[in-house]
Amino acid sequence: MELNLLKGQVDNILVMGKSGAGKQPRIDVFIQEFGLEQLSTGDIFRSCLKAFDKIEYPGNVDDFYDTWAKEFIPDKAIKQLIKSYLGNHSFDEVLMGIRAKYYVTNGLFVPDSVTNDLFLSSFKNKKYRGVVLDGYPRTVEQAKFLVSVLEKKNRRIDAIVLVDNDDETILNRVTGRRVCPNCRKVFHMEYKPLKDGKYCTNCGTEATTRIDDKRESVLTRLNEYRVKTQPAIEYLVSCGIPLIVVPGNLPVLSDEAVKSSVMDAITNYQDVPFKFVQ
Repeated sequence: MELNLLKGQVDNILVMGKSGAGKQPRIDVFIQEFGLEQLSTGDIFRSCLKAFDKIEYPGNVDDFYDTWAKEFIPDKAIKQLIKSYLGNHSFDEVLMGIRAKYYVTNGLFVPDSVTNDLFLSSFKNKKYRGVVLDGYPRTVEQAKFLVSVLEKKNRRIDAIVLVDNDDETILNRVTGRRVCPNCRKVFHMEYKPLKDGKYCTNCGTEATTRIDDKRESVLTRLNEYRVKTQPAIEYLVSCGIPLIVVPGNLPVLSDEAVKSSVMDAITNYQDVPFKFVQ
């Protein structure tokens, strides 16, 4: 089976893999070579959280949740509480920020329904096309929701690109990872160093360390990937979406090496079974 991915003819690409596997450099290839735009659930969450913070509501986010009913109070009631602080901000965006912040600040798992709503609002703005999906879907329920949306809108995922890497390699290198907060390029203190040890070589912004790049956090995410995300990938493959496996660990970690490995995998694609190593 051949897989023809041509610039301008690709609907959407889904890049998946363990946290720390090396997804961002592969996403960059699709942005540069196919003219796609990155749609990251992490960015969506941060944007919505920021939208709520901007209205400077003086109360607590718990004000919007009915602990007895175990659900958020009605949208009209929420709007009444924040209307004097809303100003020109979008109520819908602030509302999503309230819901996301409630779960995040209370250390709770964000329900699929909330994640789906946040994702859909941004995917709709892109007209359901022309993006590299990053960080979504992470569960089978999210995968089913994505497939249903694509079917209704007559769109598709052209391919799943799975960045394959083993746990130990991820653990050994994740603490050296640095990310540019401006252009989002990813670096490593040893394998892909920054300018003068701290600045992005692309835009000159001082790179930062992700707050969750600690061994305990990484182990938790690796386990969550096996339990929740692997079944989601298997579901998507069962729906007929091609799966392309690319190596996350290369002998030389350079932009050109990453590009070559991705483009070679696309060119030499074969529809063969892939089994996850538990």
